[in-house]
Amino acid sequence: MLTAKQHQLLLFIQRRLDATGVSPSFEEMKEALDLKSKSGVHRLITALVERGFIRRLPNRARALEVLRMPEMSRAGAATPAAVLKGARDIRHEPANDTIELPLHGRIAAGVPIEAIEDRQSLSVPAALLGPGEHFALEVAGDSMVEAGILDGDYALIRRTDTARDGEIVVALVNDEEATLKYLRRERGRIRLDPANASYSPQVYEPHQVKVQGRLAGLLRRYN
Repeated sequence: MLTAKQHQLLLFIQRRLDATGVSPSFEEMKEALDLKSKSGVHRLITALVERGFIRRLPNRARALEVLRMPEMSRAGAATPAAVLKGARDIRHEPANDTIELPLHGRIAAGVPIEAIEDRQSLSVPAALLGPGEHFALEVAGDSMVEAGILDGDYALIRRTDTARDGEIVVALVNDEEATLKYLRRERGRIRLDPANASYSPQVYEPHQVKVQGRLAGLLRRYN
């Protein structure tokens, strides 16, 4: 028997895997379950591993695999009421409900590239998006692979001009180059960190960097 929080987390992981093929980050799981710290997520995951519901995949960052679901979930029983702030309204949306997001072009996950402003659109499952205004960017490069973000993925971005240290953001550098990186503040400067040991951090003065959005999800296509 799972606790309500364990059940909620298991459902959140399964839905994210079904939608994107990538398990959610610890920060996303923390926010989805409205937990105060990531240590609570670690405890829930450990409990699910011990009970045989999920397993950690070796040698891959952020990699979880759902092995089985509770009987009540497979039978289509209702999701517990206090579920998934980060994926809210999933319970009420058909699986094929989609939203057209502006697709602004390719964004570097390696070195910064020129920000592309031509607008296309991308159909995205509504269940992937929380509240707020969103747009999509196609990822180019491999500097975020250790965060589970691969070349050719579509980054779903919640539009905002603020971010906390350690969040993955779209950063506009010198008003002309956009890049997807971890944001950190260090000794009065802005550091944009990759998630690939082959790449070096990029350090800028605060006036050189503008946050344009925070990573809200990923969409991956398999051809």
